[in-house]
Amino acid sequence: MAKARRPCDRSAVSPPVPSVPFSEAARVWARIGVLSFGGPAAQIALMHRVLVDEQKWVGEAQFLHALNFCMLLPGPEAQQLATYVGWLLHGVRGGLVAGLLFILPGMLVMLGLSVLYVTLGQVPAVAGLLFGLKAAVLVIVVEALERVGSRALGSGVARLLAVLAFAALFLFGVPFPAVVLAAGLIGYVAGRRGSTVFARAPGDAATGETPRRSAPLAILGIAALWLAPLALLWLVLPGGVYAEIARFFSWLAVITFGGAYAVLSYMTDVVVGSFGWLRPHEMMDALGLAETTPGPLILVTQFVGFVAAWRENGGSVGAGVLGALLTTWVTFAPCFLWIFLGAPYVERLRNVKSLNAAFTAITAAVVGVIANLAVWFGLHVLFGEVAETRFAIFRLFVPNVATL
Repeated sequence: MAKARRPCDRSAVSPPVPSVPFSEAARVWARIGVLSFGGPAAQIALMHRVLVDEQKWVGEAQFLHALNFCMLLPGPEAQQLATYVGWLLHGVRGGLVAGLLFILPGMLVMLGLSVLYVTLGQVPAVAGLLFGLKAAVLVIVVEALERVGSRALGSGVARLLAVLAFAALFLFGVPFPAVVLAAGLIGYVAGRRGSTVFARAPGDAATGETPRRSAPLAILGIAALWLAPLALLWLVLPGGVYAEIARFFSWLAVITFGGAYAVLSYMTDVVVGSFGWLRPHEMMDALGLAETTPGPLILVTQFVGFVAAWRENGGSVGAGVLGALLTTWVTFAPCFLWIFLGAPYVERLRNVKSLNAAFTAITAAVVGVIANLAVWFGLHVLFGEVAETRFAIFRLFVPNVATL
């Protein structure tokens, strides 16, 4: 006798993805890319309005589910969200087109601004504009600190973790990757032991959808295209600025948890303090320019790559353009890889409580990371000279009061 079939619980399953003409989707992605000003929060709001409210290509639960998944990944969550939804609609080619069109307008604008910066940066009118951008950047970073803190610091343990992260970075000079790793480990262990300190809100439950799988050949192709320039540069130009750009920004693409503001603190330490590619005021100018362009805020890395290659090659604009394009490539190629690798398994990953606890702890630590960035920017905006010194095990920043 055949067993009775249990009725399917439709409430737990997301609505099917509608059939959307590829050309129509490409036009919408291009419009989103051109209009994506204002940082990740504004970009996500724009995509929600266009994709959920206007086009109705994805449902509310599906959109939030995709966003939660993208926030677990290293890299810019807004660009990865576009890639994920494009993948839901048209597979790998849809993800590639959506992600590339989200980046392309901002990349072209930033490239043009980078050329103007190195050629006209000393003109008094331009210098005054850039100083105004520095002050605006400080306000933006403080606002980001308040916004992320209000969301991530819901418990005393989370607040303590943020304070410890700030102290580790600002007072002891602990590398950013070590802070992220330690926070993730704390959250993971807490989750494994059944603690609810880093538990996600009940509304973050999985939707039960089973999305399409990514083509293995496409994944291998993207990985090869990401790593091929690195291997070629290490073989042809070992130790040169281009090899260093490829190596450093590829590493950065793997550890950029917590958004652009979090990783900017670590990047500033390295490109200003260790490599000497940029001056402190140039780093602030970079973020100011990135805030005025469409696309992901992490396009600030493109400016860094441009100026680094320009400076190391005797002021050659062509060398700067090559450095900018290389930086953009190694920064964003992994973002597509993370989506195509992880998207088919997103449900399984979101049900792993220890993994979710680890990323919740990292988010709390990121508040301390952004606070470190805010203090660093504040000192360099308000004072013309800021010396870095050591006292016992502490790293101290001492401003020259006369340069206020």
